Amino acid sequence: MQYPEYRPRRLRKNELMRRLVRETQLSVDDLIYPLFVIEGTKVKKPIASMPGNFQLSIDYLVEEVKQTRDLGIPAVLLFGIPDRKDEMATGAFVKQGIIQKAIRAIKKSVPDILVVTDVCLCEYTSHGHCGMLEGDEVDNDATIEVLAETALSHADAGADMVAPSAMMDGQVCAIREVLDEKGFEQIPIMAYAAKYASAFYGPFRDAAESAPQFGDRKSYQMDPANGDEAIREVTLDVGEGADIIMVKPALPYLDIIGRTREEFDLPVAAYSVSGEFSMIKAAANMGWLDERQAMMEATTAIKRAGADIIITYFARDIAGIIG
Repeated sequence: MQYPEYRPRRLRKNELMRRLVRETQLSVDDLIYPLFVIEGTKVKKPIASMPGNFQLSIDYLVEEVKQTRDLGIPAVLLFGIPDRKDEMATGAFVKQGIIQKAIRAIKKSVPDILVVTDVCLCEYTSHGHCGMLEGDEVDNDATIEVLAETALSHADAGADMVAPSAMMDGQVCAIREVLDEKGFEQIPIMAYAAKYASAFYGPFRDAAESAPQFGDRKSYQMDPANGDEAIREVTLDVGEGADIIMVKPALPYLDIIGRTREEFDLPVAAYSVSGEFSMIKAAANMGWLDERQAMMEATTAIKRAGADIIITYFARDIAGIIG
């Protein structure tokens, strides 16, 4: 095809024509909305680095979930902030933990939405790392036992899906085994399979109060320079029983999303993380870009790269536009 016989602009000349030939379509069915839950009642604490997001007590959380359901979004992803932390991450797995109580409240009041739970320990440890410590190092094998116990407590409370994010070797296998042993073989696992040690998590750590008190997480989260390693990580999680495989963050790792989509036939999730959200919000607030256009363009790029599921703090805004 050559000019002048072929003119690509013919199919771009107006919005109706562009809609007719559009290759990538966002749907509310693609979206998961992350939420932060905290102890107390009538608490709606703004997160300064994530405008429009809040730490919510369970009563307000339930109302937020109802509104999310009413927009047609099929799932929420819960992160808990306990009132007390310790070295053993006790609040992560106790029956009356903040997440466990939140799950039960949502399933009672809003049964027609999927409740997905983050399975990690950083919000619950006094040191802020994602696992049990042996000296100043995270003990992988001790940690996966606690992660499995945490996932089981979520399933027992009524979670529809668990999402282990600690990046411990063998975490998916440990969780799958304990869920199956305890009669929760129908609970799927959405594995944070390729989770990078990213600068884009900063606002989330404010929201979840989960910044490490010393060191960093580079010994267990992935080096941003590595792509082949991501495929090895995903391969391991698939072999251990993951039902959905996730890449995190999203926008800086579109190539990894694309490679994952090409090489695996499981559903692929991408987490558009707090820093991606906050950059757009901050630039829009300064008048440097159009928030709605940037939000839709960025999210469409994630879908175009190959994501079947997009976890995004823009989920409700997007649903309001396309729902």
